[in-house]
Amino acid sequence: MTDSALRELADDPSSRKRFFKMLGGAGAVSAFSLALAACGDDDKPEAAPAAAATSDDTKSNNSDLEILNYALTLEYLEAEFYDGVIASGIVKDPKVVSIAKKFGSTEQEHVDALTATIKKLGGNPVAKPKTNFGPTLDKGLKAVLEAAADVENLGAAAYLGQAGNIKNKEVLAAALAIHSVEARHAAALNILVGRGFGNGNGGLKGALPDGAFGKPMDMTSVLAAVKPFLA
Repeated sequence: MTDSALRELADDPSSRKRFFKMLGGAGAVSAFSLALAACGDDDKPEAAPAAAATSDDTKSNNSDLEILNYALTLEYLEAEFYDGVIASGIVKDPKVVSIAKKFGSTEQEHVDALTATIKKLGGNPVAKPKTNFGPTLDKGLKAVLEAAADVENLGAAAYLGQAGNIKNKEVLAAALAIHSVEARHAAALNILVGRGFGNGNGGLKGALPDGAFGKPMDMTSVLAAVKPFLA
């Protein structure tokens, strides 16, 4: 399997139809459910099952599972971060607390969706990492909000960095649906902490610059950036 899932999405009208349907659906969990249910072209009879998986198919599946577990690690981190912030009581503004709860709930939905998808593909979900947000929480509210923006920027850049490596076009479509949510979280937090938009701060700090195109980040760089939050 030499073509990436991006190429398959571009060439296959039925895939594009499912892709846009998933992006307009009721969230990441439903997107993943649709992705797993949508096997093949809806307008064509189901193909006979192959006698055995090829070596390339196995490698592609393993590659996608590695990416999904990588994404799951980041989603664990994000969900735990928001839980820790809310539990600490450091945020006093009810509106900001409400935002944190909504973001945290969304990240937990991502965790649940990724976990279910990995199992459906025959893989084993990675264990939840031990986290340590104490040093960040000790620095006060401004540091906490900046850390939240950093984490969301990293999450968006991480998904973008893996888009071209995902082989299963349905997994790709669902991953992009999550990426768009991470990017919205990042944008909201960037505004909240006053980054970019010509305010003299030199553009957005983090993986997504203040410009027309987001910058992808590779797996090694992202994991190095979140290492301070891991126990």
